[in-house]
Amino acid sequence: MPHSDREVRPIILIVDDEPTNLQVLRQILQADYRLLFARDGHKALELARSECPSLILLDVMMPGLTGHDTCIALKQDPATRAIPVVFVTALSDTEDEARGFELGAVDYITKPVSPPVVKARVRNQLSLVRMDELRDTRMQIIERLGRAAEFKDNETGLHVIRMSHYARTLALAAGWSEGAAEELLTAAPMHDIGKIGIPDRILLKPGALSPEEWDVMRTHPKIGADIIGEHPSSVLRMAREIALCHHEKWDGSGYPQGLKGDAIPIAARVVTIADVFDALTTARPYKKAWSVEDALANLEQGAGQHFDPYLVPLFLSILPQILEIRERWKEADPAPT
Repeated sequence: MPHSDREVRPIILIVDDEPTNLQVLRQILQADYRLLFARDGHKALELARSECPSLILLDVMMPGLTGHDTCIALKQDPATRAIPVVFVTALSDTEDEARGFELGAVDYITKPVSPPVVKARVRNQLSLVRMDELRDTRMQIIERLGRAAEFKDNETGLHVIRMSHYARTLALAAGWSEGAAEELLTAAPMHDIGKIGIPDRILLKPGALSPEEWDVMRTHPKIGADIIGEHPSSVLRMAREIALCHHEKWDGSGYPQGLKGDAIPIAARVVTIADVFDALTTARPYKKAWSVEDALANLEQGAGQHFDPYLVPLFLSILPQILEIRERWKEADPAPT
């Protein structure tokens, strides 16, 4: 069954108070895109909210609500702030361009427009939009796979969200770049994906595990690494590393490989602290939540044994940010019985 025109072709909203300018852009773009038109800022805002275009071509010099005013309104509205705006204007000096970029525009096209330039600029901006969408989709898929393991084990998917943000914040405190920390945020939810391969009779057992059952439970890091597999993607390489090594301990007493100190990948060392802190401070059917103070004391006591002794003080130093994340994604209160 063929897709509709709306599904196949990106939507572009063109805003200009001059009909002639709208017609020029229509002739340039109509073969490749679904076009919407507005002759004033108010109509543009209405269409942006209702139609969610992939890109907005916006005139600056309009009566009433100017292009700059319209751009400000678009960027203040959560429903439209992510839509890229390209100013199409006769204003071409450096100050005018700088003003537009300050307001959130992604590009400038000067009038009179050149058809090849318009086509190239629109194509480039839509390519960036698609890249952002692919990145966001990848993040959502990875997070949902991580949550699938958590639903099986902990009855909630909020753990992977909190601990991933804890890990990102700790990585930044440790001097990671924004890009590397974002990759960690994306990869961390997969840390326990291997629990999918653990039998429910062991994973959900209410009492203590037998030595034989613990042997099975300790296979989940290797299972997780096998599920993620070898991949050229840096995010998936990091996710595999974390899944395999997040139960290793600084003193070498962890599993599955008994790695010690700096031999443990740094991403896994960061995630271990984030994971343990959230596990301790969250109530589960088999335990009460620890206080934040007790959980932090546990981290301090385990520094140099369980945890990287450099990272633990950093985690303590960012506690206000950690508590903000904890509050943002806190568990719902249990229903009264």
